[in-house]
Amino acid sequence: MALDSNATKPHDRLAQALADEMAAVNALIRDRMASEHAPRIPEVTAHLVEAGGKRLRPMLTLAAARLLGGAGDRAVKLAATVEFIHTATLLHDDVVDESTRRRGRPTANLLWDNKSSVLVGDYLFARSFQLMTECNSLAVMAVLANASAVIAEGEVLQLTAAQNLGTTEAVYLQVIRGKTAALFAAACEVGAMVAGGSAAQVAAMRAYGDALGIAFQMADDLLDYGGTSAIGKNIGDDFRERKLTLPVIRAVAAADATERAFWERVIEKGDQREGDLDEALRLMRRHGTLEATRAEANAWAETARAALAEMPKHPVQAMLADLAAYVVARLT
Repeated sequence: MALDSNATKPHDRLAQALADEMAAVNALIRDRMASEHAPRIPEVTAHLVEAGGKRLRPMLTLAAARLLGGAGDRAVKLAATVEFIHTATLLHDDVVDESTRRRGRPTANLLWDNKSSVLVGDYLFARSFQLMTECNSLAVMAVLANASAVIAEGEVLQLTAAQNLGTTEAVYLQVIRGKTAALFAAACEVGAMVAGGSAAQVAAMRAYGDALGIAFQMADDLLDYGGTSAIGKNIGDDFRERKLTLPVIRAVAAADATERAFWERVIEKGDQREGDLDEALRLMRRHGTLEATRAEANAWAETARAALAEMPKHPVQAMLADLAAYVVARLT
């Protein structure tokens, strides 16, 4: 199909290039999220699935397959599998984080209850495994099963590291590699696998997804201290939830005794007062941790772009390279 020249964002151009496959993915998602016996399941799922998300992860699966000649129905099923895994983790995350907003709308746990969110998330995980078996590839199943385990591990690690000022940059990287990058990497990897990519090409797409996911999450963590409500959450949500993201970890590491006492009060003890978010921002700016995190995100974006050198020259390859740059450029 002809691309709209007015589409300036890389993910919009990618969505246009993959429009037919994405339509098939969306139709499959609607079909498989149905339940004959439990109407609560499609109610909860539809609230999140149809909330206008970018469908970035399934697009990565389709894009990787397209780069290597496409994989038809198998790629579509795997893209839907990836989206089901992602949606299941969002339902669980909102319960764990006691969130009230997701993609600019009230969360499912707020509209229904925690039990519904957890159980429907479990249902979507089960659906994802049903779908992946239909591709008849144990290697593909292993990649997605491993990713699911790593995602859960990352979430548990984040839970145990929360409010702990001893959390290091290495632990933070392990957390975001689990909770975000693992599914980006797997989405890219299985797309390349079902399209018959070489071992080097499959590894390159996995490396691209891993680095893209890390850059994406670092940028998201920065947006919490300088974005807008349009991103679907309020400014300072991570601060109020006492999450140790990279800008805070670096500010704590550079803190003097007075500053450390501040971080202990607001993060470890949860004693947050009027003006504390502004003070946290002042300290992060003082030590340059926001700009340092931006530079780190840019470096990971460049790592993602470099991984694409293994892939065939193709319009989709250029879109993926632009996407890596955009996930950080959206900060400006």
